[in-house]
Amino acid sequence: MDDFAARYFRARKQSEPFDWARRNLAEEATHDARRTVPWRYAILRMHEPVEGLVEQMSDADRARFEASLKPVFVDNYAAVPPESIRRLLALHDAGLLSIRAIGSDWTMQQSDEGTTLDTAAGPLTFEVFVDARGQKPLEADDLPFPTLRASLLTAGVDVLDVDEDYRLLGAPAYDARVYMGAIPYLMHDRPFVQGITAACDIGTRIGGAVLREALETSRRRRGRVRWEDFRPRLPRSLARLADPVPDVAAG
Repeated sequence: MDDFAARYFRARKQSEPFDWARRNLAEEATHDARRTVPWRYAILRMHEPVEGLVEQMSDADRARFEASLKPVFVDNYAAVPPESIRRLLALHDAGLLSIRAIGSDWTMQQSDEGTTLDTAAGPLTFEVFVDARGQKPLEADDLPFPTLRASLLTAGVDVLDVDEDYRLLGAPAYDARVYMGAIPYLMHDRPFVQGITAACDIGTRIGGAVLREALETSRRRRGRVRWEDFRPRLPRSLARLADPVPDVAAG
């Protein structure tokens, strides 16, 4: 299993990138024909249960996972949309787009003149440079909020932990009082939590928790809360998550 990623990517690395893209795009036609490509679908569905195992892995197993299965899963579920591939091929065919391999040993220098990548094959300079490598996991030390960051670091927290409603845990002054929905800080234990679908799920969960908390606070302050006063204002997905009981009376 440790060499699975190497075998999975071998044929692609040995092919001319745009030739591979054309062949790969041809498989996309099966979508219109409503025909599933079995190996693609198997990998796509497999990454979901595997994600639930990641936080239980030892450091050694996590390192093996990062080097073997994770690149394959990411390559599958985060694939470039077919329409974008068609555009890239059109640019290439028009002589406006090329690919340069830079390997893993390189550095980036930015200045007013542009961006220069220093690679083993020599420097590459661009007037406009877009870094589209995607999000990377962030830790407590990366938080832009000084007091919250200090609270976590003083408590010895490097990797942020949240409960089922994404309330931040481990910060003594803020424990369960701050909601953490920023995807880069969640990627340590959930390496596939990316994209608008995940963002929607996280936002819906947090929204439901905030509404439940607001209802409970109102119940304690006013003694009685009519749920009907809240429900009409909510999107349907949030209303389901926040739905407690039709009428809440103080005890």
